[in-house]
Amino acid sequence: MDFIEAPSPNFDARTAPPDILVLHYTGMRTGPEALDRLRDPEAKVSSHYMVEEDGRIFRLVPEERRAWHAGVSYWKGERNINGVSIGVEIVNPGHEFGYRPFPEAQVAAVVSLITDIRSRWMIPDDRIVGHADVAPGRKQDPGELFPWKRLAEAGHGLWVEAPPAPGAPLAQGEQSAAVFALQAGFTRLGYDLPPSGQFDAATADVVTAFQRHWRPRQVDGIADGETRAQLIALLRLAG
Repeated sequence: MDFIEAPSPNFDARTAPPDILVLHYTGMRTGPEALDRLRDPEAKVSSHYMVEEDGRIFRLVPEERRAWHAGVSYWKGERNINGVSIGVEIVNPGHEFGYRPFPEAQVAAVVSLITDIRSRWMIPDDRIVGHADVAPGRKQDPGELFPWKRLAEAGHGLWVEAPPAPGAPLAQGEQSAAVFALQAGFTRLGYDLPPSGQFDAATADVVTAFQRHWRPRQVDGIADGETRAQLIALLRLAG
């Protein structure tokens, strides 16, 4: 692949070979502004790659090194996400500065980049996630406009479309065995959500993150029948 070399000083040694891929949006007004920040030693943030809206791919940190992109995070029992992941920043102003759809040239470049990355590392489909998945209480990216379905159709990540499950929606403030089962399902999928049976703020954050990734039509933090059906179907798909 063709990369634009833009080395960042913000990296250190890995703890293990990468087996997680985390997708982000830059959340800044412009790509150049984001690139400057990812290379600023005082910012202490970075990613392995940044993909511009026109499809250009910048390489910032070698894959063999740990970039600083995930922060406090968790997925499938792993808390040192930076140490075992590859981070890809996708240029988009994000929810703060005018969130918008990702251009076709950019999406095609992301698909090609992921194909290239996975030719070198064993990264399972259920470990291709968004920043919001690994940090649901803090992050929203890459958000509900990112075409996760398109990515899965290209062979990267999980995607299902299931008919709604029966039962009343579950929302914040409820306490029941159904909430316990919901939390157990999210935990099994990979989220950090120990089952308690209490639909608290942390549960709402996870439901919201899940919807941004796998049920983007309506992102409201309420576990309705469609959200629960998607979760069940994904668990079956992931095995």
